[in-house]
Amino acid sequence: MEYDTSIIRPEIRFEDVKIRGVGYDEERRKEILKALRFLHAREIMAANVYKCQIKSKACKLNTWLTAGMASEMTHVSDFQTKLYEFGAKPSKSRFVFWFAGYVFGFGSRILGEERMLRTGVWVEEEAVKHYQEVLDRVDWDDETRAFVEKDQQDEYAHIERWKTLLGEPGYGCRQD
Repeated sequence: MEYDTSIIRPEIRFEDVKIRGVGYDEERRKEILKALRFLHAREIMAANVYKCQIKSKACKLNTWLTAGMASEMTHVSDFQTKLYEFGAKPSKSRFVFWFAGYVFGFGSRILGEERMLRTGVWVEEEAVKHYQEVLDRVDWDDETRAFVEKDQQDEYAHIERWKTLLGEPGYGCRQD
């Protein structure tokens, strides 16, 4: 299915939020919740990477990092919403991923703008792999599967954006 990855925050209507997982056998429900918690925690990490990379200057790199952060925050919201729809809560250990995002984001920022973009490519390539693993393994309902697929497509778009910036001379904040 094709998704428009230029849309950062797709519309969700009140009636789109509903109780999910009723009538599922316990094993299917557990696999779905495990996957949703897994993706939610990793999206927290990705959002934090970008939050920590954004500098206080108006420039193309910061604009693109801000858009990336907004997209990742949308993914966090997507998975948190799905967890609650299934009658569950996020992982109690998600703070570990928040901290890891801080370390990767701030650490790459200290090492320079090229390292920031290379970190972004690495984070997103790992995300794409994780998404594919859960898409292949979990028996999703159609609506939740569509969320997972859309978010995976966003990650592919992030990879291409970071690679595009890496190939452009003068993308950084110092050159603006």
